[in-house]
Amino acid sequence: MPLLYDLGTALYHAAIRAAAPFNSKAHAWVLGRKDVWQRFEAKRDVLQGCLWMHCASVGEFEQGRPVLEALKAEHPEMPVLLTFFSPSGYQALKDHPLAEHVEYLPADGTGNARRLIALLKPSMVLWVKYEFWYHYLHALHKAGIPTYLVSGIFRPEQPFFRWYGGTHRSMLRCFRHLFVQDERSRALLAGISISNTTVSGDTRFDRVTAIRGEHTELPRAQGYRGTGRVLVCGSTWPADEAVLEKALKLSELPLKCIVVPHELDEAGLQRTESRFPRPLVRWSELEGATPKNVEDMLGAEPKGTLLVDRMGLLARLYRYGDVAYVGGGFGDGIHNLLEAAAWGVPVIFGPRHSKFTEARDLIACGGGFEVRDAKELHDLLHRLFTDANAHLDATNAAQGYVQQRVGATQRVVNAVLTGGPVT
Repeated sequence: MPLLYDLGTALYHAAIRAAAPFNSKAHAWVLGRKDVWQRFEAKRDVLQGCLWMHCASVGEFEQGRPVLEALKAEHPEMPVLLTFFSPSGYQALKDHPLAEHVEYLPADGTGNARRLIALLKPSMVLWVKYEFWYHYLHALHKAGIPTYLVSGIFRPEQPFFRWYGGTHRSMLRCFRHLFVQDERSRALLAGISISNTTVSGDTRFDRVTAIRGEHTELPRAQGYRGTGRVLVCGSTWPADEAVLEKALKLSELPLKCIVVPHELDEAGLQRTESRFPRPLVRWSELEGATPKNVEDMLGAEPKGTLLVDRMGLLARLYRYGDVAYVGGGFGDGIHNLLEAAAWGVPVIFGPRHSKFTEARDLIACGGGFEVRDAKELHDLLHRLFTDANAHLDATNAAQGYVQQRVGATQRVVNAVLTGGPVT
């Protein structure tokens, strides 16, 4: 039995429960799981034999979504269960039409894992990128349920590849097949005798390309853009906004900003409002406006800020930008760069991106740029907005990078449906 793993998991859950009265995320995590088994019992008949996809949060759902959609198209009779670890994932997607039921994953443990699998008897399971829960994976393996890792990415410092990582390595042996993003991941797995792998690529390239192909107009953003020059600031955290504030104050360029904070609570929105140029208007204040209405109100302004206080729009908002700043690089790590690059929008981000292959690749090809402080950001914005050739080169590089890497979804789906690896 994985005693240290179980102890660590128990301590982690205890810490979340202890923090719940004081932390909104921890409170949502605890509250969301309160009646989870009653909800599963109520859906028992609907979910029998389901296709189950589990994700950490929203970003991982977007990564797994193309595969889920393709498998559902092949097996429309198969119900879909979608589970999340994080409250943000569940709350954003709890009503998603692709799934018969969206739910929190009950805490990992022998009893919970056996109970859920016995209750639902899933036909197939997809786990996305880096969700590894010992008891669920072992219970699925013991029940003979085909379980696949989609868009996995591995690094040498992870426990799987350390002397103490026996418990983690045993989880990898529970997958029927592991679809990984790159050759480095495949080689790392081969080094610990995990050979049932395929370098399929990253399904996010397919997802962002599909979003671009939908041609969904956002009239408020279209009207706000007008004929101005636009910087889209996506998934920003306070640390990003502090750097952006200083850089924009240094700049004499008449830039418009479309700002989409990572978190949309009222206190955070008010803090964001204080940092960005005036005139400033919130997305919700333009409800029902046509592009002409918005352009008459705001589009003629040479600078200002459109603060987006609604979830689910960012991937489509990038199309209205000339340059994008993607947040997270002054914190735990950058958010999705590919959503902007798919539109041919050059992407800027902070220095903490070592875990993100796409950041390194975009820097190498000239479609992405790292900045370490406000002065570097100011200088880079000035170059990209005043040098047409530099902007065009970055645009072509970003879009080309995405276009050259589509196809991971079909490789995964072909292998799953035929029961064998892709050559």
